[in-house]
Amino acid sequence: MARYQFYPPGISARVAATEGTGGQNVLRFDRYVLSQLTTLFGFFTLVLVAVYWLNRVVLLFNKIVGDGQSMRSFLELSLLSLPDVIRTMLPLAAFISALYVVNRMSSDSELVVVHAVGVSPARLARPVLVFGALVAVLLAVLSNYLVPVSRTALADRMAAISRNITAKVLTEGKFIHPTDGVTLFVRKITPLGEMQDLFLSDGRSTVSRTTYSAQRALLVPVATGPKLVMFDGTAQTLNLKTERLSVTRFKESTYDIGALIGKAGPHGRGVAELSTYELLTADPAAARESGASPEQMRYDGHARIAEPLTAAAAALMGFAVLMLGGFSRFGNMRQMAVGAVMLILLQVIIDWCAGMGPTAPGFWVLAYLPPAAGFAAAGAMIWLAGRPRRAPGPSGTGVAA
Repeated sequence: MARYQFYPPGISARVAATEGTGGQNVLRFDRYVLSQLTTLFGFFTLVLVAVYWLNRVVLLFNKIVGDGQSMRSFLELSLLSLPDVIRTMLPLAAFISALYVVNRMSSDSELVVVHAVGVSPARLARPVLVFGALVAVLLAVLSNYLVPVSRTALADRMAAISRNITAKVLTEGKFIHPTDGVTLFVRKITPLGEMQDLFLSDGRSTVSRTTYSAQRALLVPVATGPKLVMFDGTAQTLNLKTERLSVTRFKESTYDIGALIGKAGPHGRGVAELSTYELLTADPAAARESGASPEQMRYDGHARIAEPLTAAAAALMGFAVLMLGGFSRFGNMRQMAVGAVMLILLQVIIDWCAGMGPTAPGFWVLAYLPPAAGFAAAGAMIWLAGRPRRAPGPSGTGVAA
């Protein structure tokens, strides 16, 4: 009767090859490999997502906080962007995990022991296939549900922020830019909402630039949009062609600050925010809302289905490329470099299909070319790794190794 024990990494394969019955040993080895893959997959996903997400968060911070929004809005938008970042990084994390695990098992001579007891590379690929299936399921949930929902919420929140003129204007002691070409500064805002010592520069026109300064100002909501009413100030207009400056003093002046923000109204969803069912069926109402062609919608819908398969293929490629190299005391750097090149080529295929798929009816089938190419390449490498190797004989002819 087989004994179930836990052994430290590096000797698990040797123990599995020498204890108990053969079938149970291989299954135990499968569980060992799968546990290593899932553990390292979680680690690499965390690292890659953190690096990529932080880069996006820095840009978002400059935009949101620079426009006078609260830290709460920044955190909310950052969390809403996280599912899309995770979806982007999962295939790469799966590939690196498979590459790292197989390389470490090769360095610890575990693969040598497993090969010595007659386990073929195709049989060793079973835990990698299970791992790829788990990654595919996780990515399918992200691509077909969480990412569209989060992107819809993110777009709605961004639209609401862009229309929040109060947060854009009622910020004291800071130079803010509600839109390109406009600079606004308010020295102080009273508890009643009155702005004191206002400076406003409007350089959106290519003909002239106007600078307003006022001792007091109020933001007044009206039916046509909010208006900025300024009191006791001057308006200096510089003609950019003649370079003449005209100065107008006023007791009261109104500035249409509502023109700086987008018009209120329902947010129209983009293609990335539509559901997979709407994309696959090329729903006419969704097409009008997003402005996308039926061909683009169908391709994007099938791409969401094919993307999880591509992640599984990437994991299998990471395993197969190292199995093809066999055991070498000099390491597997050459095989790892080949794997990196193959992953880049796979991304090139994805980009090419994304450009060609929406161009004609029926081209949505190109969405399944990247996973098909990935599985084909991995299968070919596993088949080559399983072929008997031949060593040169005394007379130069090959003999089975």
